Amino acid sequence: MKPRSDLAVCIGRFQPFHNGHLSLLHQALEQAPFCIVVLGSAHQARTPKNPFTWQERAEMIRLALPDVDQARLRYLPMRDFYNETRWAQAVHDEVTQIGLKIGHRAPQVALIGHFKDASSNYLRRFSAWELIPLARQPHADATQIRDTLFAHADLSLELTLATLCQQAPNSTLNFVKTWASLPCFHTLVLEWKKFRDDKLRWACAPYPPVFVTADAVVRCAAHILLIQRGGYPGKGLWAVPGGFIEQRESVYQSALRELQEETGLDLLAPSLQSTLREVAVFDHPDRSLRGRTITHAHYFDMGDQALPSLQAADDAQAAQWVPISELSALEAQFHDDHFHMLDHFLKLI
Repeated sequence: MKPRSDLAVCIGRFQPFHNGHLSLLHQALEQAPFCIVVLGSAHQARTPKNPFTWQERAEMIRLALPDVDQARLRYLPMRDFYNETRWAQAVHDEVTQIGLKIGHRAPQVALIGHFKDASSNYLRRFSAWELIPLARQPHADATQIRDTLFAHADLSLELTLATLCQQAPNSTLNFVKTWASLPCFHTLVLEWKKFRDDKLRWACAPYPPVFVTADAVVRCAAHILLIQRGGYPGKGLWAVPGGFIEQRESVYQSALRELQEETGLDLLAPSLQSTLREVAVFDHPDRSLRGRTITHAHYFDMGDQALPSLQAADDAQAAQWVPISELSALEAQFHDDHFHMLDHFLKLI
């Protein structure tokens, strides 16, 4: 059958790659001679929601397809901008560039996908492309696969993977079996249990909780003040100082308190307030795995003065002045959306 489009596009996180994803790729390869696989949530730290790097996900896809089909795929890792308009434009531009490399100046593009829930509405962002929605495959749920893997980590891995044989290709299950021997797997299990326990504590609430936090982005002499988190979630990852507001605090007061508690930065409040340049709210529904968490980030610019001394405390295992020039290289080592918070103020991307 003659392909009906120049390019097909499949967008997903593929965490991990399962039979539903495989059916999307088969349809895409019938639709066009080339398929661009957009690997979402790239360049992030590993989490229970995104345990596999984009390179590992590309390898799972490669292993599930014959050589002739592998040659027709192009992989496009895309970061989460936590801004759907910006993200969709970036995907569109990158697909256009890949089309030019293949030889299509203005390719006909077919977007292959299925609508799982409200989180799938991004598929409607590409009005210039033909949208081909497919029915969702039964017995193919990435969340269930991850939950099964982490919940039964103390049992036989082979038996656990055997229960997933109807959900994912054997090549994926074999890949996961090998991958689970990496040191990161144990950390992910502990994080998964932390999130599970937190959700159980809120299970009897009359409605899902919404958390409010405050953060401090402090710039001084071309450096940014960062902490490394001392506990789960995000143990060992970089973050800006911050935390939950207390009952009798404003968000600004919370930001100053958390800054002092976590970093030991001890400046007179009036002196610090004079350096406040911007306050921004970060409220993307998926910005934190703890649940719906809205934060107010306060951006302080202390100019070119000497870097103040620091002393990590509270739930920070380290506090450090990090050169702004080094932040982009650390993108995959940041907690939640904190790299993108810094990008908002510093224009890193």
